[in-house]
Amino acid sequence: MTENMTEKKLLRVAVIGGDGTGPEVTAEAVKVLQAAARLENFEIEFHDFDLGGERYLKTGEILPEEVFQELKTFPAILLGAIGHPDVPPGVLERGLLLELRFRLDQYINLRPVKLYPGVETPLKDKGPNDIDFVVVRENTEDLYTGVGGFLKKGTPDEVAIQTAVFTRKGCERCIRWAFEYTRRRNAKKRLTLVAKTNVLTYGHDLWRRTFQEVAKEYPDIQTDYNHVDACCMWMVKNPEFYDVIVTTNMFGDIITDLAAILQGGMGVAAGGNINPEPGGTSMFEPMGGSAPKYTGKGVINPIAAIAAGGMLLEQAGFASAAAKINRAIQVVTGTKMKSQAAGKMGYSTSQVGDLVVEALGAL
Repeated sequence: MTENMTEKKLLRVAVIGGDGTGPEVTAEAVKVLQAAARLENFEIEFHDFDLGGERYLKTGEILPEEVFQELKTFPAILLGAIGHPDVPPGVLERGLLLELRFRLDQYINLRPVKLYPGVETPLKDKGPNDIDFVVVRENTEDLYTGVGGFLKKGTPDEVAIQTAVFTRKGCERCIRWAFEYTRRRNAKKRLTLVAKTNVLTYGHDLWRRTFQEVAKEYPDIQTDYNHVDACCMWMVKNPEFYDVIVTTNMFGDIITDLAAILQGGMGVAAGGNINPEPGGTSMFEPMGGSAPKYTGKGVINPIAAIAAGGMLLEQAGFASAAAKINRAIQVVTGTKMKSQAAGKMGYSTSQVGDLVVEALGAL
């Protein structure tokens, strides 16, 4: 009687397959999420949304207001990829990705940088124990706010101004979140601020002062500072030094692409755009693009999308299921897949998803 009366927890997830190979990798992430939910005895309700380049080309719509209002009702969004060869660069990125990040106030961009077993890194003599850190990137300020303009556009005297915007609130809430995340991540407890205070003497001075003030509230966390150029060098030379990095929107965008190569490429790199506030909507995605040349061939790597699904579960409060997905991924990369490159995995896209489901069941 008691068992019948106990309702399973329900997680509602919006799915935006998007463009190119996005729907293919998203389908595998959904498959794995469903398997994890069965294992952990909860339910996931998926709702598909038709957004991306095809819709834009047919209707001229990027993110209709009624669709945005519906997306706001979901705690989580799973995104495949955005990018269409017939749509000019920046149209979908600004109109959909940045629009969702800003309007949903997803002020944390979380990028785990972990080298999975069996995955090759270009770094000599480095292994999974050496490449295992996280980048916390501020996600709603900096140059991405779009503040600026042109003067005398199209003439020899043209002036273009792009203004970076930093606020105390924006800096502090990101930095404080990073301290809390570092505290619960592992025993290392080291948080590194990455900025460029010797040149960017206003906005980045605000970042450093805020970092130093918040650090006083976390005496158990070891703090450090790197200029962004030095960070890029040390990420290659000694990636094992890093535990958690917190940084600005622009610098975070750049160093996480470098980090993706260190961990084996975009095929395994996943990220989250997080609104940590109660009732907030967060969005999770593989870092690779839409890869239109592989569309429909069943050769694209879904590991990053599956890992994004694991991140989604962790943020939604299903930590045990998320941990199992992470372990299953490592079983598959370490013992099954020949490569992480498209067409060279030794399996099709859907077969890799099946392998992760199989590994989940064996845990």
